Amino acid sequence: MHSTLSCHWRSRSANPRSFQLDASSFNSPLFVKRATHIVQEIASLADAVDFLNEWPEDRRDLIHEAALRTCYDAYDGRKPVSAARNAFFGFAKRANILEDATSAMQWLAACKSGTGKAQV
Repeated sequence: MHSTLSCHWRSRSANPRSFQLDASSFNSPLFVKRATHIVQEIASLADAVDFLNEWPEDRRDLIHEAALRTCYDAYDGRKPVSAARNAFFGFAKRANILEDATSAMQWLAACKSGTGKAQV
């Protein structure tokens, strides 16, 4: 049985309020469920920091704190960007918000094709 999702996709990279960083792109983006039927692409340190800073305070834990600290350490050059991506990946997996990249990319392709619907 397939469910139909409307196309709601959010990329923080285009947001002018985003935390601005140089040379901070991830080698491959991560996709997370922001809310029901909303998938967000996390493609850089800026995206990860914005997402982590917006995470509800009552849901923050040591894994959230470690991921945020690793992102800031990467920004400051103390850790590689890949370490920040891995930390965010671990946070997203633990929070059960990690979306399969293949499914997300197929869903985005359907959205961009103009159908507005994707079968999942």
